[in-house]
Amino acid sequence: MAAQDFRLDGKTIAMTGAAGILGQGAVAAFLQAGARVCALDRSAQDLDKLGADGDRLLKIATDVSDPAGVRAAADRLHAHWGVADVLFNNAATKSENFFAPFEEFPLEDWNAVMAVNLTGAMLCAQAFGAPMAKRGRGAVVNTLSIYGIVAPDQRIYEGSEYLGRPINTPAIYSASKAGLWGLTQYLASYWGGQGVRVNAITPGGVFSGQNETFVRNYSQRVPLGRMASRDDIVNGMLFLASDASSYLNGHNLVVDGGWTVW
Repeated sequence: MAAQDFRLDGKTIAMTGAAGILGQGAVAAFLQAGARVCALDRSAQDLDKLGADGDRLLKIATDVSDPAGVRAAADRLHAHWGVADVLFNNAATKSENFFAPFEEFPLEDWNAVMAVNLTGAMLCAQAFGAPMAKRGRGAVVNTLSIYGIVAPDQRIYEGSEYLGRPINTPAIYSASKAGLWGLTQYLASYWGGQGVRVNAITPGGVFSGQNETFVRNYSQRVPLGRMASRDDIVNGMLFLASDASSYLNGHNLVVDGGWTVW
């Protein structure tokens, strides 16, 4: 395999959740690899962290759960650079009661998270992916979670905190990510014959400021003995966006340090 297969020169990438922890790292990596990036996120202020719009960066503030907003963002990209070569469905959200116990989890919170994590990916696939299929080439990559393919180990959360707040993994997160894997497989079959590859990346836990208790508990559960860094995941995202993965379709690239082997 030639090293240039990992380059993204001449490719246009549309990425949702671009201002998030993984999104910021991925946008920087895509730009460094030569791509043009249409960075989408709900917050225009957060998007400003990515830098100024330029020849290879176009920032669009949009809510992926809003069909009209998604269509408008796609229209703007198509007018600016044409149909994307790669769509990254990376947007995910939490709700006000995100960490509430399952028995008390409010329906409105469930619907709000599902609207972004799963329905938002569907809307973006329609707006950005369908034109790829019509053209006859492209790639869609969906960001999943280990908790979309296995259940969380509830034992690691005792004494665990993030930003001073107790944390867990709620059922809505697992359900939405599992649903996104189902959508990935469906679209891989549906669009494969039209030259559009649809794959997923499943990150393990990424260190982003969790307290020492959580880091210790989590790391003890991983064969490699540590949490992921952002770059560990971004490298996989770069691979799936590049021609180096040109024969992958309907694949889930699990980047979890071995968490799911136990």
